[in-house]
Amino acid sequence: MNNKPPKLYGLILSGGQSNRMGNDKGLLAYHGKPQREYLFELAEAFCDTVYFSARQDQRHSFPADTPIITDQNRYRGPFNGILSAHSAHPNVAWLVLACDLPLLDKKGLYELVSRRNLDKVATAFSAKGSGLPEPLIAIWEPQALVGAKEYLKTVQSSCPRKFLIHSDIQLVEPSQEDFLFNANSMEEYQLAKEKLG
Repeated sequence: MNNKPPKLYGLILSGGQSNRMGNDKGLLAYHGKPQREYLFELAEAFCDTVYFSARQDQRHSFPADTPIITDQNRYRGPFNGILSAHSAHPNVAWLVLACDLPLLDKKGLYELVSRRNLDKVATAFSAKGSGLPEPLIAIWEPQALVGAKEYLKTVQSSCPRKFLIHSDIQLVEPSQEDFLFNANSMEEYQLAKEKLG
């Protein structure tokens, strides 16, 4: 009997349309390099393997040898990338990171990964006192993604947060709320740059 925990792979969600930002959020630089590369390197410190999640029409924007899982377009929203990754590697857990998290750093990621609860279907950051999971800064265990596929057959909503709210998950409140800051507009991009100094 194999009781080893599932391996942890990283998934940097880079396939969004970035409509509000007006530019590809993964290519914006907060740390001297494209944000998607910064997050990839962060995740490498904690994961056995890391992949970018990307649309087919984005592949040309990555170097040829980049590890990419192309969206299969079977689902809407972030589940498209997450479940495409699960299809490619169904027996691993996925540390999922949205590419619009400019203030997340190694300390923040350690806080999440070190609290991974293998008895729960997912471990997710949650803003202090909210009780609401952040599905795109979360570890999704394999059984969560099997459950998500079933869930999506029966509901109209393709919101990963709604799925996690109704699942048995571990919530982790970060020591700094800024780890959860999303930059979805040019105003938020400038604010993030100011916070980073």
